Amino acid sequence: MADNPGLGDALRRRRQERQLTLDQLARKSGVSRAAISKIERGDSGASTTVLGRLAEALDLSISQLVGGGPGGRRVVHISADQQPVFREDKSGFERRSLSPLYLGRGVDFVLNRLPPRARTGPFPSHRSGVEEHLYVTKGRLKVSLDGKDHILKAGDFLFYQGDLDHSFENLSDAVCEYFIVIDSTRLR
Repeated sequence: MADNPGLGDALRRRRQERQLTLDQLARKSGVSRAAISKIERGDSGASTTVLGRLAEALDLSISQLVGGGPGGRRVVHISADQQPVFREDKSGFERRSLSPLYLGRGVDFVLNRLPPRARTGPFPSHRSGVEEHLYVTKGRLKVSLDGKDHILKAGDFLFYQGDLDHSFENLSDAVCEYFIVIDSTRLR
């Protein structure tokens, strides 16, 4: 059973909003029809790689896929218990969506936590024009971008084009925490 309640319903709703069948989403994302069906039923979780492929195929960020949120307000307060959190069972990777999640916005602000010595699978590249801004608050983080490694420590910042394949590895013996701003405003 998945550790992300509501993920299956959110995936099904987003797929249906785009009038895609399971087969069409499978072809578009490169994720098997069976895997998508299991995620939608809540019988299986999704790795960060699979979730990223599905989100990109649906023209969404991961946060928009797994969460929702209030829209159209000038001031938005999202309490910690209302922030969508995605946890990957295998690595222990946790992604907390901090920004209001509604379509039409081009900025996705997330807090990521990676257990000691854990690594994520590769995230699929975003569409050309998406940019990522990463800031490490705790630990040492190895960011691999198209096979080139960047070692960051607390206080370090990294900017990169989102159309690069990327993965993350915690090089420390404590939880590594880092913020990412995913900016797709140039695509709007």
